[in-house]
Amino acid sequence: MSSESKLFNGSEKDISLSSSKLTKKESLKVQKKNYREEKKRATKELLSTITDPSVIVMADWLKIRGTLKSWTKLWCVLKPGVLLVYKTPKNGQWVGTVLLNACELIERPSKKDGFCFKLFHPLEQSIWAIKGPKGEAVGSITQPLPSSYLIIRAASESDGRCWMDALELALKCSSLLKRTMIREGKEHDLNSSSDSAHVSLYGLLRANNLNSGENLPLNDSEIERHHFKDQDMYSDKSDKENDHEHDESDNDGLGKSEESDSDTSERQDDSYVDPEPIDIKETTYLEQSHEELGEAGEAAQTEVVSEENKSLIWTLLKQVRPGMDLSKVVLPTFILEPRSFLDKLSDYYYHADFLSEAALEENAYNRMKKVVKWYLSGFYKKPKGLKKPYNPILGETFRCMWIHPRTNSKTFYIAEQVSHHPPISAFYVSNRKDGFCLSGSILAKSKFYGNSLSAILDGEGRLTFLNRGEDYVMTMPYAHCKGILYGTMTLELGGTVNITCEKTGYSATIEFKLKPFLGNNDSVNQISGKIKLGKEVLAILEGHWDSEVTIRDKKTDVSETFWNPTSDIKQRRLPRYTVKFEEQDDFESEKLWQQVTKAINNKDQTEATQEKYVLEEAQRKSAKERKLKGEEWTCKLFDQDSVTGEWHYRYADTRPWDPLNDMIQFEKDGTIQTKVRHRTPMVSVPKIKRKTTSQKKGECGFSSPEPDNQDSSGSEAQLMKHNTRIRKKGADLGELQSAIESIKETQEDIKRDIMALRNRVTSNSPPVDNQFLQLKHYIFILLLVLLQLIINFLFK
Repeated sequence: MSSESKLFNGSEKDISLSSSKLTKKESLKVQKKNYREEKKRATKELLSTITDPSVIVMADWLKIRGTLKSWTKLWCVLKPGVLLVYKTPKNGQWVGTVLLNACELIERPSKKDGFCFKLFHPLEQSIWAIKGPKGEAVGSITQPLPSSYLIIRAASESDGRCWMDALELALKCSSLLKRTMIREGKEHDLNSSSDSAHVSLYGLLRANNLNSGENLPLNDSEIERHHFKDQDMYSDKSDKENDHEHDESDNDGLGKSEESDSDTSERQDDSYVDPEPIDIKETTYLEQSHEELGEAGEAAQTEVVSEENKSLIWTLLKQVRPGMDLSKVVLPTFILEPRSFLDKLSDYYYHADFLSEAALEENAYNRMKKVVKWYLSGFYKKPKGLKKPYNPILGETFRCMWIHPRTNSKTFYIAEQVSHHPPISAFYVSNRKDGFCLSGSILAKSKFYGNSLSAILDGEGRLTFLNRGEDYVMTMPYAHCKGILYGTMTLELGGTVNITCEKTGYSATIEFKLKPFLGNNDSVNQISGKIKLGKEVLAILEGHWDSEVTIRDKKTDVSETFWNPTSDIKQRRLPRYTVKFEEQDDFESEKLWQQVTKAINNKDQTEATQEKYVLEEAQRKSAKERKLKGEEWTCKLFDQDSVTGEWHYRYADTRPWDPLNDMIQFEKDGTIQTKVRHRTPMVSVPKIKRKTTSQKKGECGFSSPEPDNQDSSGSEAQLMKHNTRIRKKGADLGELQSAIESIKETQEDIKRDIMALRNRVTSNSPPVDNQFLQLKHYIFILLLVLLQLIINFLFK
């Protein structure tokens, strides 16, 4: 009896435990259902404000300031919960959507006219929605807009105050307004007094709004799938675990099928959740295995020419005259360094970590010093002997990168031979995470002077610190080779280079000195330089470009070592990575010149000459075919500005790095891109045109940008329109300038004729008539002055 009682009591206990588990499961199921419904309700309320074209609290033109401290006039539409930003009032070019529930509003003092205020996130998080009103993934291109704040300027104080009041209303009452719209638009339930109050407020907004007149075609389900995307797929961590693991003890109570159905419905309702970021497809880079570093001093820059090679030089010299340009002369292979000139230009970035430090330096003078230090660090890497790199083939490209261990960033280098006659090499370097990029182009020239020749690198590089908007423009020295006919062949660097920053006023001048005729070994590779602020000299540089350089402060007269590439410094060089050979394009330097390089390394000059001839002959044949067909060469990675003649990397991204949104920078097929968490509004404003006279227009034409992939920001169509618009504006500007110059010349001719007529009338006419003619003359001049003012006003 007692055993039966125990058994009964035990069964009762089991039943109670099972029922409690069942109750808990059912309760959790109800909570999940309520969670999903509440989430959908909140989403639909906000989406209703966006999709209904009649719901506008306020709309007008406003000036918005971007990260580059320049203002852009944009059309702003305020709706409950959101501020929509467009380029035009037609709402066809969406720029961005500000989520007001994440923002604080504050008035901002300003010296300029108008009224300024600021929308910002107190914790510096993103205030932008990741999708547009129609599901757009990319905003219309303008200047870069900040991610965590927005500075806005209204035309007048009254307009600004009105916007402030409207934003306050949208911030505080957005929930009330959105729920009212749900009731009026879908439920039509206006029975309760509270609903009537809501409708009266909503009706007031409808009576004073500005209708866009554009109906959005997306329905609720499409908008849920494409627009506001919730990042949490499960209500808590346990739900996620239950999707993969099930407690076997629950089989008697609720069963597996019911639990899995609950989780499945959760996932189905959250079907518009962002997928996990896909793996980015980037170029495979391998660390450089071998690198040649010549020793400091003159010994590493001399070449003892054998008798056989001397005869080759004499044969070559019979073809040239003093002062002749040697760019079209085929040089013997024994003086070639087994790598391309595009590769040679990358020697400046083994110490790119100096630029990372300079970008963080707050003091402008110290920033300039770090830039000069980096500039000098690019010269000591030199081959042994007198060597010249390959002349790149038209369309040849080269890619490499350096990894920065301290900042866990990468510096990417991209170069392309954009013209063959004249030979122009364009390059672009980028490390957005560390805050700098470089761009430029080099026109290689060479002059023969009898017993010597000079290789002149005409062009400039432009270093930009992204967070500061500072540009450092720099030139390069020339290479001078002497002892060609008699004496020892020696290579030196000569000329004066300049590094200038217009924004800060700091500049540096460095003179590379050639060895004097009676100079000793210490006078080889000498440099001297100055760092200035305006015209004031702040510091003096002295030393040798391949060894130690000292700096002396002008005020304190204290000298210290500025730069010295010791063995310890060389060991700390950033490791360079080059593209895996199997992934290289046929026109990439290493693959293109592989047979020539192999022959030179095997010291087979005959084979090297033959392989080099094959490449050069193929290039000449291609040029003839293009000429016969009337085709122009199209560059792969760079475009030439039709106004200034400058070469620009087609995929340049000069936005400051956003640590909250930007994840990593990578490169694929020559395109440097950034993996982002979500897209942000972007733009590019037309840059100030800089006239350059050093480079002529090469063979390369223009080509449209390729479509950007999922991991980068920007849009092909927008970039194409932008580039076309800039070229058109440049052409129009040139025509206007020519018209103005023509008018000015005509005015000068008229003035000269008037002066001649006046002198003639004064000498031949009686006094009364003379006075009459002078008055008439003054009236004519007055009319000319008025005409000039009108012309200036029209062409301003």
